[in-house]
Amino acid sequence: MGEAQARGHRATRPARAALVVAIDGPGAAGKTTVGTEVARRLGYAFLDTGNLYRALAWLAIRHGVPPTDEEGLARLARQARMRLVPPAAGSPGPGTILVDGEDVTPHLRRPEVEAIVSQVSRVPAVRAALLDLQRRLAREGGIVMAGRDIGTVVLPDADLKVYLDASPQERARRRYLELQGQGREVTLEQVARELAQRDQTDSQREAAPLRPAEDAVIVHTDGLTLAQVVARVMELVQARLA
Repeated sequence: MGEAQARGHRATRPARAALVVAIDGPGAAGKTTVGTEVARRLGYAFLDTGNLYRALAWLAIRHGVPPTDEEGLARLARQARMRLVPPAAGSPGPGTILVDGEDVTPHLRRPEVEAIVSQVSRVPAVRAALLDLQRRLAREGGIVMAGRDIGTVVLPDADLKVYLDASPQERARRRYLELQGQGREVTLEQVARELAQRDQTDSQREAAPLRPAEDAVIVHTDGLTLAQVVARVMELVQARLA
């Protein structure tokens, strides 16, 4: 990303060898929640790469660039100055994303952003523009990065690759409860339909389609609590650190 600036959180990095952990999976599989907690326990940085694409989608809406204008989207991605600000010590959040100096984090889950982010993220030139930013953040290790192509494209040499998955019904239920908690008026059927559309778009796109890396550990999360999933990922991390 031409002028993009990146700064990862390194303040609490442990003395032991710092790993690069990639967490992939479809929407509402738990990537952000699990990744945030794993990073907190390890004292690592955490990045939900989906938020980078949401930030660009928000920027496209602001500038009136339609999601079908691939050249316009690519130009925005190259010119935007993105900065990642880590959360304060002890804060549970994934941090803040600044675009051209403006905090866009509160806008990333807005319905109009969610409606076009899949189209934005499927543009090869957009993915290429954001790729360098993501790789620079991982260069020093000590990071947990979550997304849909981390283990396959962004960080193919990651020390640990985890693919979180769950049934469509379970993922729809989780997202529905999440949106309800945000005060959004949605139906379970609507959420399930939107997730299915996103799954189809992500798995069929030409650039970095959604799929597990060949060497990823697949963790099915149906019937598991957050604590159980985090414990499983931590077991995998500790095995790499042993």
